[in-house]
Amino acid sequence: MIHHVQLSAPAGSEGKARAFWATLLGYEEIAKREALVGRGGCWFRGPGIEIHVGIEADFRPAAKAHPGLQIAGLDAMAERLAEAGYGVAWDGDLPGMRRFYTADPFGNRIEFLEVDLPPRRSP
Repeated sequence: MIHHVQLSAPAGSEGKARAFWATLLGYEEIAKREALVGRGGCWFRGPGIEIHVGIEADFRPAAKAHPGLQIAGLDAMAERLAEAGYGVAWDGDLPGMRRFYTADPFGNRIEFLEVDLPPRRSP
């Protein structure tokens, strides 16, 4: 079981991280441990996982490495991201799953997946 995934961001970008993870995606911001507050960044909790956004002095976005977040309501998430100006790149290369990629405000790659259930048959 994975407890959290850490993504990097440039210094001073906590506001953008909050706008993306909390406001747009609906993740709950959670308090960082007291000993870690001085490092900057912010933490969020979503369905079954935490996302920790950490400040990195020589920040470079993760263009290939990424978290894969399995959700319900993939189409609604894609629409929400697109309406907010985030690119959505669909990928049909994983049998049994529907998925797309996007990037957070800092260019880090993020994958959203949903189980692709076969259509129901009529009785």
